Amino acid sequence: MPLHEIFVGLGVLVAAVVFVREARRRGALNEQSLVAVTGALVGGAIGMRLAGWLETLDLSDLWLYGSRSILGGLTGAYVGVLVAKRIIGYRERTGDLFAPAVALGMAVGRIGCHLTEAPGRPTGLPWGVHAPASTPECPGCLAGQAMHLSFVYEIVFHLAAFAALVWARRRLTRPGELFTLYLAGYAGFRFLVEFTRANETVWLDLTRPQWFLVPGVLLLGLRVGYGWRRGYYDALFGRKVMT
Repeated sequence: MPLHEIFVGLGVLVAAVVFVREARRRGALNEQSLVAVTGALVGGAIGMRLAGWLETLDLSDLWLYGSRSILGGLTGAYVGVLVAKRIIGYRERTGDLFAPAVALGMAVGRIGCHLTEAPGRPTGLPWGVHAPASTPECPGCLAGQAMHLSFVYEIVFHLAAFAALVWARRRLTRPGELFTLYLAGYAGFRFLVEFTRANETVWLDLTRPQWFLVPGVLLLGLRVGYGWRRGYYDALFGRKVMT
């Protein structure tokens, strides 16, 4: 069974359900928001394929490997939403509708990664796992080494992020800030968890995803710092909101 593709599909389905519920809760379930979802799906599919293909630059691998690039998919989905909204002239911010949906959908999709891909780098920690020697691109599996549960780490992060976003959504009243915090949190977490992943390092002992994330982490850090100084997140910490 294609477990990876099955769980990716389930993740998309879960994300769609959460998006619709959140949009209905906010009174934003309309044709324009559904067009934004369509843009996210199309852009995400294209982004996953292209980002995966860039790792091999072989056209025959475009379909085979593209579906495994989560960062490419997220980037493509973001661009797809922007393009779709520009086409229909929709100016309302939709990021806060997507944030909880993406978090829970990612948690489900990563189950497929855990079941089919190399778990992570070798570790001596007590929770290290052994994967079948037949796991693709996994030297540690062939050697019988215990490895990090890198995808489980990410599943736990996204479940915690989903809970935090649901808690914060009534407190953050400025449009777009919920999505900004989620992106910043995930970018920082993904950069760090890459040190436990089985991905190949390319320069300065960093992987391709880490180099992809470097500018985003810096820009999002500056953006969150700007919001912090402006008091956008005061309500999350019980601080008196300045007016």
